[in-house]
Amino acid sequence: MRNKTQANSAGAGDRLVRAGAIVFFAGAVATLVTVAPMLLGTKPFPTFMFGLSMLMGVGFAIAGAGVLRSIAAQRRQARSAR
Repeated sequence: MRNKTQANSAGAGDRLVRAGAIVFFAGAVATLVTVAPMLLGTKPFPTFMFGLSMLMGVGFAIAGAGVLRSIAAQRRQARSAR
């Protein structure tokens, strides 16, 4: 039963990393789409740009939580194997 719980925990970490990467890249693409008009001579709405950069930060935080969860699961698995 313990191995199944550890596998679920590691899987949850992997899912968090994937979800965080998706949110981060969605924010990055949206930021690039918003910056493109500025490069062509118009100015984007600055608050909107701040929101998109926050979206990227949230994605990075989610992915980081997934990495930490995966590392913790690996450490627990290594400890139980001893």
